[in-house]
Amino acid sequence: MNKKIHVKTGDTVVVLEGRDRGKKGKVLAVSPKEGKIIVEKINMVSKHVKPRKAGQEGGIVKAEGALYASKVQLVCPHCGKPTRVGHKIYGDGTKERICKKCGEAL
Repeated sequence: MNKKIHVKTGDTVVVLEGRDRGKKGKVLAVSPKEGKIIVEKINMVSKHVKPRKAGQEGGIVKAEGALYASKVQLVCPHCGKPTRVGHKIYGDGTKERICKKCGEAL
């Protein structure tokens, strides 16, 4: 079964819940199977990294953690407001994402 996610890689989103509530960031990766996304500079977690090769350093590295796509809302590039995503289907069969607040194409 295919799961649909309302955001795509490269979209700007605002976080609705959690310790990063209200912060904006760019979507780096989308995982529809898990229903999760990775957002730039949001949900930073500490990873313990082991040195793999001789001379390589190990230690604690900060990295972005995944969060559920339902916890974020898309920010419209035209009006700058957090919005829901609508779809407009044209006569020739093409489909386009639109902003529910201003009606512009995303």
